[in-house]
Amino acid sequence: QVQLVESGGGLVQPGGSLRLSCAASGFTSSMYTMSWYRQAPGKERELVASITATGGVSNYQDSVKGRFTISRDNARNTVYLQMNSLKSEDTAVYYCKANRLLNWGRSVYWGQGTQVTVSA
Repeated sequence: QVQLVESGGGLVQPGGSLRLSCAASGFTSSMYTMSWYRQAPGKERELVASITATGGVSNYQDSVKGRFTISRDNARNTVYLQMNSLKSEDTAVYYCKANRLLNWGRSVYWGQGTQVTVSA
């Protein structure tokens, strides 16, 4: 059974930090680009950060550059999102996505999301 399970969300004060984890099972996640997306109430889901299968290349949304760091541990089938200097506008449900381009199409898996609330 394919699963992506996010954890690590919660309530944090502005300026604080959280580390999200996404544990993959049921497929070879080390062959997938892994990404974190977020969706705030009333807004569309947006890409926050992504990392290639080997971890050699990562990309970030401009609003999180210098504050968030995506990383992965392929031995543990886990991807992380370290979030520092959190702001109220970072409040959202954060989703993990696995994506791989295949010869016949694209393989995509999503997690169920974890809530991050930044508030005093």
